Amino acid sequence: MVDVDASLLASADEPAGAKAGSGFAASVLTDRAAAVAACTGFTTAVSSPSQSAAWISAWAAEAAADFFVATFSSGGRLQFALALEVVRSGPFRVARFPGGRHANGNFPLLSTSADIPPAAIGTIVAAVAKARPDIDLLALERLADAIDGRRNPLLALPHAPSPNLALAVDLGGGFEALLGRSSGKRKRKKHRSQTRKFEAAGGFRLITAATPDDCDRLLSEFFDMKRERFAKMGITDVFAEPSVKAFFRRLFVDAIAAERPDFVLDALEVGGRLRAVTGSSRCGDRLICEFGAIREDDMAQASPGDFLFFENIQRACRDGFSVYDFSVGDEPYKRLWCDIEVRQFDVLVPLTAKGRLLALALRAASRAKAWVKGNRRLWALVKSMRSRGATDPRAATAED
Repeated sequence: MVDVDASLLASADEPAGAKAGSGFAASVLTDRAAAVAACTGFTTAVSSPSQSAAWISAWAAEAAADFFVATFSSGGRLQFALALEVVRSGPFRVARFPGGRHANGNFPLLSTSADIPPAAIGTIVAAVAKARPDIDLLALERLADAIDGRRNPLLALPHAPSPNLALAVDLGGGFEALLGRSSGKRKRKKHRSQTRKFEAAGGFRLITAATPDDCDRLLSEFFDMKRERFAKMGITDVFAEPSVKAFFRRLFVDAIAAERPDFVLDALEVGGRLRAVTGSSRCGDRLICEFGAIREDDMAQASPGDFLFFENIQRACRDGFSVYDFSVGDEPYKRLWCDIEVRQFDVLVPLTAKGRLLALALRAASRAKAWVKGNRRLWALVKSMRSRGATDPRAATAED
């Protein structure tokens, strides 16, 4: 990654509603209500789940202390909205996607009729720099390259591959065709064996949250599972903050009111106890697993997580999705299914001299992560050291 060309910031002395050309205007909305309203003001739009109106509304309500939305309009019609939260990183102020590590495959709200010229993105950056001179760096990480055939307009800025791969499954041809491509006989045999074990342990059922009480139960159990798992791995629990937990509850509870919810909680219950939980989002023809966890107890050896993924992927095929997306992270349980590697991208835009120093440090760290993760033996050693407590858990997150 290299610094953004100075010409992108040449108009930083213009007002926050900077003109990009005849009929074009960029604005920065720092009032929370107005910012959220802008995200819900599209007639039809594409975005990643992490930039959807539902996500932004929930995050602004429960989690973001400092939040704004940058917009771009053409002929008086809203074409583009980019929601960001401002957080402290040591002595620096960084604007990032709301949700931090929870926001992946990021893509701004983009009107389906929008034609965003590359120069407009520079104008938006300039408007942000003018409206928020306290921000040192725009850290636009884990960007999707395209959604529904639309290229991510933020990739008009200098960018580099993210060090973390995302993995996905091609569902073309349906579930039987998928099994025919991915050791289906072995998967079905294992699924039947798991079914017998779960029935012998008191019976099982698959749950899809349909009420606020369902959401509370599934999320509460999920947070417990994750806390125990992260402690065992020696990494920071990214779900620990009360505001983050409140955000996810609002996100999934609000979603169940829709005829076709964009955010869905699923779980496997065995013997009256939840053993595995997943949280998914719908994005065009993709079903995305945003998170998942298993209870590490006497049933863990029966792989309840694998069982739930089998069921979730089978349902995704029935529902007509083209891709089941495991999101960011290269793990063995994902490789059992995945035949698509997705590379996401990072954009770092320094807005101050301090920001340039931070950008240099982050770029160096990104290259180091990519190098470590590219060496399977070294990456396995790092994970082993974490689990033995050799890494300070405050310094690591699930994807570092």
